[in-house]
Amino acid sequence: MSVSEAATHVFGDRVDRAVGYHDWLADAAVTRGLIGPREAPRLWDRHILNCGVIAELFGPDERVVDIGSGAGLPGIPLAIARPDLRVVLVEPLLRRTTFLAEVVDALGLDNVTVVRGRAEEPSVIAQHGAADSVTSRAVAPLDRLCGWSAPLMRPDGKMVAMKGSTAQEEVDEHRSRCAAIGIDDLTVTTVGAGLVPEVTTVVLGRRRGGQTRPTPAAPRGTRTERGR
Repeated sequence: MSVSEAATHVFGDRVDRAVGYHDWLADAAVTRGLIGPREAPRLWDRHILNCGVIAELFGPDERVVDIGSGAGLPGIPLAIARPDLRVVLVEPLLRRTTFLAEVVDALGLDNVTVVRGRAEEPSVIAQHGAADSVTSRAVAPLDRLCGWSAPLMRPDGKMVAMKGSTAQEEVDEHRSRCAAIGIDDLTVTTVGAGLVPEVTTVVLGRRRGGQTRPTPAAPRGTRTERGR
């Protein structure tokens, strides 16, 4: 399947917004140091489609928190592919949140909110917790990721963590620690077969009801929020 065919399949009648996002990544994200220049030729397969194909893992009208969003991956492709979702992009660095807010405005993504902060900060948890799902892409080792994700999830909420080829090894190594934090039922799945050259590997987990033990927040400076 060609890139254009895959993009149309994943993003449907919003494929023009995916194209617009590609242009932002290829230009502003590179010049601002958010995407490496060598990644520019691979933006569709390696980044945009690679993230967009996880859309099938979310239920209707979910509220999704994307932690460590960086240049908007996977949150922005997910929000383009699934306009029914309400997506919160959480990112601590000002230059990245500035970029994200500009992209959200330019593409008219009214289902996206940009938050400057760390996932483990009490203020972020208080305002954006109890999410149906928490997603991420290559943010941290699985045990630390579970510690950041669990407090943001409602009981029985879902973790959708994009990982690489060692995903199963991470699950085997960190399953007990993640269970102690409050995330069970860890499984590895793949999506995107026939749409992307290399399927996207995802670790799924569920948060148990009751209390979780979050990873302590690191001190930081000011926090700004931008939403539409």
